[in-house]
Amino acid sequence: MFAARRFAGKRVAVFGLARSGLACAQALQAGGAEVFAWDDSAAALATARAAGVPVADLREAEFAGFDALVLSPGVPLTHPAPHWTVRRANTANIEVIGDTEAFAREVEGSGAEIVAITGTNGKSTTTALIGHVLRSAACDAEIGGNIGTAAFLLSPPQPGRIYVLELSSYQIDLMPSLRPKVGVLLNLSPDHLDRHGSMEAYAAVKARIFARQGPGDHAIISVDDEWCAAIAESLDGPELVPVSVERILEEGVCAPDGILHDRRNGATVEEIDLKPMRSLRGRHNWQNACAAYAAASAMGIEAGAIARAMASFPGLAHRMQEVGRVGPVLFINDSKATNVDAAARALAAFDTIYWIAGGRPKTGGIEALSPWFGNIVRAYLIGEAAEAFAATLQGRVDAVMSGTIDQAVADAARDALAEKRKGAAVLLSPASASFDQFASFEVRGEAFAAAVRALEGFRAREGELAPC
Repeated sequence: MFAARRFAGKRVAVFGLARSGLACAQALQAGGAEVFAWDDSAAALATARAAGVPVADLREAEFAGFDALVLSPGVPLTHPAPHWTVRRANTANIEVIGDTEAFAREVEGSGAEIVAITGTNGKSTTTALIGHVLRSAACDAEIGGNIGTAAFLLSPPQPGRIYVLELSSYQIDLMPSLRPKVGVLLNLSPDHLDRHGSMEAYAAVKARIFARQGPGDHAIISVDDEWCAAIAESLDGPELVPVSVERILEEGVCAPDGILHDRRNGATVEEIDLKPMRSLRGRHNWQNACAAYAAASAMGIEAGAIARAMASFPGLAHRMQEVGRVGPVLFINDSKATNVDAAARALAAFDTIYWIAGGRPKTGGIEALSPWFGNIVRAYLIGEAAEAFAATLQGRVDAVMSGTIDQAVADAARDALAEKRKGAAVLLSPASASFDQFASFEVRGEAFAAAVRALEGFRAREGELAPC
């Protein structure tokens, strides 16, 4: 943790004392701010007190005496209704920001730079991949934000340091001064609409990653969906680098055939074959690779170094993670696929799938996955969604009501090994939240991996996975 000195002498309220909020409160305190911290959780308050953070019941505080409210990104800012702390801050006319905004203010003028990544899907993989490429090229790169490490738990800003930050829409909504040297927008599809009110509002928040960019900055935007394409067309200021995995671009970075093409003035100037890279399997990972290439190139890394680093990228746990094999059957942990769009990307990556799906369902079910039903040999359904998913699959995909992860792994492994289909993969890509049976998608993925490792004849993939 390092000090947030831009708030020295200020009175700052902090609501939400999970990892990032607690780190921010400590950073503000170390930087000379007077901190008033609060959380609805008694356990979080106890942790803050033990860490020496001043705790004050904000329900009884006079907000007019504060200079700012630092709000946890998980707390509603606008929809479905502003949190009570936000309403009180607005009435008192004080700014409402997030910990990443306080962090960005410390970075400004320090000589350090920010590479910021957002989008509906693929953020974590792309963030980790960019960080891996930069570090492989001997850059002083720190990886954090919405992935892994809270902003104020990174090393302090200094000249030449590059912060590679995954940013959610919630974080961007609380970052009015964000100006990344490189901003990346991967894709947009309906998600978190309960927190933003509409798809238009959600897209507008994501677009703010580019709002303060100017000459010398780079905006890397996939143009394969209409929302991102419209944002790309509206940009004025930064250098735009379009990305596509659907078509060859005249200008930009594209990989419709699994070969990454760096295109300039209608000609390919560099190529990288992504198909042999197991941690970048599938069209969605080709999109991540194109964005990472463009970001690394914008930071001055040459193509050969990028290609070598991509080839050594170990991938992320729970995101198309290759756990290992039993005989010829591959086992893939994609527990992070908590929505239909993410699951679609996984289903498109394999031709012969024994699919483990289910959990706590999201609105709309899995009908949108029907274009990929032909890739599924059989589905093994778990959790609260099992009956609804079975109804959608009826007459189109054979389904087994496995109920639990352990049983689904056993059922899928038995069938895949007995049927001996070429290229068989047992794929956990749930298209559902985990909270009916597990505390998080990470816990669910670990349960899957443990069940796979317990199978007779299991062989692990060589190499380590990057931390998530």
